[in-house]
Amino acid sequence: MRNVVAGLLLLLGCYSQAHAQRARLALLVYGGGGDWYANPTALKNLAQFCNQQMHTSFDTREAQVEAGSAELFNYPFVHATGHGRMTFSDAEAQNLRIYLEGGGFLHIDDNYGIDPYVRPEMKKVFPELDFVELPFSHPVYHQQFNFPNGLPKIHEHDGKQPHGYGLVYKGRLVCFYTYDCDLGDGWEDAEVHNDPAEKRQQALQMGANIIRYVFSGKPQS
Repeated sequence: MRNVVAGLLLLLGCYSQAHAQRARLALLVYGGGGDWYANPTALKNLAQFCNQQMHTSFDTREAQVEAGSAELFNYPFVHATGHGRMTFSDAEAQNLRIYLEGGGFLHIDDNYGIDPYVRPEMKKVFPELDFVELPFSHPVYHQQFNFPNGLPKIHEHDGKQPHGYGLVYKGRLVCFYTYDCDLGDGWEDAEVHNDPAEKRQQALQMGANIIRYVFSGKPQS
């Protein structure tokens, strides 16, 4: 787990050390046929926004990492998205568990259609845990930017309210699942979805909150 810890310390140093090696946000590559690659400009724009607003020093090139790869441990923050089927083999689920137990963090963003697969697949990772809805008072909503009513609604889909769920392992939030919200679409280049500037700003601000929460060194539940 030393790579995960090192990554956390690296990003903390990026706030004040311009010469520090630049960390990268990672996109999770998973099996099952779902479009894990659905938002190709999202992490690039989130990294740029964090660099501008929080004085981080992210490399804006997205990293892509497979769920079962040893490279997973090089990235303290991993993002997963898609519209369809997501599957983890037993070995991948075990690798993800070791990663998350050791200090890594997984953000899953439902891009409309992934929900039926997220829950059973994450049960393979943590059979003893269930997703719990985070209260609006949770620190993830009150970092650099304040979201007193929880997640912003970026895309309408079925018109449902957005929900933020978490998996909490030994008192630490290890997985944050944003549902009926579509943050990742709001992170994409403006011309991709033609969202209002206000919506894109809200999405990027909430994304920056997640990043700051993870890299604060105290991602407690």
